[in-house]
Amino acid sequence: MTNRPILVAQISDLHIKRPGELAYCKVDTAAALSRCVAQLNRLVPLPDLVVISGDLADTPTQQEYNHLKHLLAPLQIPFVAIPGNHDDRISFRAALSGQPYAQLSGALNIEVPLRELDIVLMDSSVPGASHGELDSNTLTWLDTTLSASASRPALLFLHHPPFITGIGHMDVQNLRNHNDLAAVVGRHRRVRFIAAGHVHRATATMFAGVPATICPAPNHAVALDLVGQHPPSFNIEPPSFHLHAWFLNDENDAVVTHLVSIGDFDGPHPFFGPDGRLL
Repeated sequence: MTNRPILVAQISDLHIKRPGELAYCKVDTAAALSRCVAQLNRLVPLPDLVVISGDLADTPTQQEYNHLKHLLAPLQIPFVAIPGNHDDRISFRAALSGQPYAQLSGALNIEVPLRELDIVLMDSSVPGASHGELDSNTLTWLDTTLSASASRPALLFLHHPPFITGIGHMDVQNLRNHNDLAAVVGRHRRVRFIAAGHVHRATATMFAGVPATICPAPNHAVALDLVGQHPPSFNIEPPSFHLHAWFLNDENDAVVTHLVSIGDFDGPHPFFGPDGRLL
């Protein structure tokens, strides 16, 4: 039995520019990441792992990846990352060469065992394109990886959501072969959860019979436009990330996802006074 939950923090869509540059001439993504790292380092207990689910760089350039590594250096928690549509696989692999990639070339897939839990990261990026797709090698790798155990729970991460959100200009960039992913997930009951990024908004649904979420971003949010009344746009909303807690009690396990706001807030304040009465 696990005495405490396994904690996996997920951050996404960092969009780091070259030093001194703003994303979309508006957003200081470097400062946003620094605040996010500080918030992660303040968590008690510290998460066991941080998963970064894509779009680490913005254009991307080698300067951006160098800046990214500098900004992530203060993080006190191990992390693993997969690329998004704004990343470049070759530059990404070179910048984060210490990661345990499953293949020597091509898609940057990763499996990380955490005590009784397996963390599986799938590279859904398509070189030169905005939409997502899991290539045949990745689907085969995923099926083989999940086949290695029938009992160990697994959490799956990728950049592109395999489901629609209702935000039209983002949905056209989703995972194109979501049915292929659903078929693999359907064969493996140990998949507990699927987590994506890309949309910069906290979102939850079901996919292939398991819970699925989208992680918010530490910088800017895609505007919540469900009727297409605006051109593609973003808002400066309160930044946040996801903290996934996996519990094992009496041989039953569950995943609970918490939304963690980034910033300094008043509190904590007690509910009860010294006499034990509700204030």
